[in-house]
Amino acid sequence: MRSRFTAFAVGDVDYLIRSWHPDTRPAQLDLDDSLIWYRLDIESVSAGTPFDSVGRVSFVAYHRGPGGRGELREFSRFVKVDGEWLYVDGDVG
Repeated sequence: MRSRFTAFAVGDVDYLIRSWHPDTRPAQLDLDDSLIWYRLDIESVSAGTPFDSVGRVSFVAYHRGPGGRGELREFSRFVKVDGEWLYVDGDVG
């Protein structure tokens, strides 16, 4: 989760695509260059240990841009494929 937040913060679209599960991965990803992502708070984690094959993360990501400050709250699902954690989807709250 933290690596994906960092990828959003630095605009690393290639990493975001690679770390997205192929079943839910978008064909293309356009980031909003006007947003600056500056903070991530992990609220809870369920599973996701080295011995698990699925995991869930609840987080708040903070940004600022032309319209002021904002936040994204999400409950994300991840699965482990060939030893790599891949983002599946998330419920925005």
